[in-house]
Amino acid sequence: MTITAPIRPPAPALLFRRARVTRWDERVFLGKLAALAALTTTGVILALRPEPVAITAGVLLLAAMYTHAVELQHQCLHHSAFRRALPHRLVGVPLGIPLLVVYSHYRVRHLQHHRYLGTPQDTEFFGFDTRRPLTLGVLARGLLDYPRLAGVGLDVARSATGSWRYAHGDIAPAMRRRIVTEHLLLGGVVLAAVALALTGHGVYPLRLWVLPLLVAVPLHFLVELPEHLLCETDTTDVLRNTRSIRGSWLSTWFTNGNNLHIEHHAAMSVPINQLPARHEETRRYGQHVQRTYGEFYRLLWQSLRTRPDA
Repeated sequence: MTITAPIRPPAPALLFRRARVTRWDERVFLGKLAALAALTTTGVILALRPEPVAITAGVLLLAAMYTHAVELQHQCLHHSAFRRALPHRLVGVPLGIPLLVVYSHYRVRHLQHHRYLGTPQDTEFFGFDTRRPLTLGVLARGLLDYPRLAGVGLDVARSATGSWRYAHGDIAPAMRRRIVTEHLLLGGVVLAAVALALTGHGVYPLRLWVLPLLVAVPLHFLVELPEHLLCETDTTDVLRNTRSIRGSWLSTWFTNGNNLHIEHHAAMSVPINQLPARHEETRRYGQHVQRTYGEFYRLLWQSLRTRPDA
């Protein structure tokens, strides 16, 4: 009797393939920066208008752009936006300032997240631990994570006094100096905003930064939440511990490809604009793939309703 070996499905051919940044990829990213600048300028103009409707629209648009800027910063910290290394920091540092995200600090912790995803050493930068039991209280604290802003303020103070230390392992002295310098730069921007308010021009920092920041914190949380939530937390297999959402062209642009998160974790240095071409393989091999953000949030609601302590 002849025994036939089981046929194994083919492995992904493209999903894990590395790719360098090309001149075209660089132009695509510069186009995204131009769109960010144009929309942010529109938000500023609206927020400084006297009409309440225009002010509200401007604040909401600025909040959206500050959230979008952090997603562009995310691509910079992976060095997948430019062909040379230096522009990533030059562009990445200011992209994070509105949301109080220090580029080099984010870079160190986020690369650790990629290295240790699925292990106890995972340390995502924004602090929401998807391994914790899922409750409405946990989600509410993540949604309204304003204490993170206070924590950044403490890091600025520690940097100014020379006492800042990295809390998640050892880092090179040069990297520590970069992080301290960027904290001090952020502190200088905050002090300039405070000085502007104290000289009678408080409307500018209030409408252009404080109010948009209050909206951007929960908005950014909603963008980041689907990445690993309700996925398998005890495996290093990216096809099981990460989620991708096909989304629309608008959600893909706004999140800067963060919806294609399996594709990103499979090859983190691949330029974001190349990830959509890999989504078909993700649909074939990934365990957690949704069509839309709405589908994910319905799944989340069902999980909350059926949890044992509900």
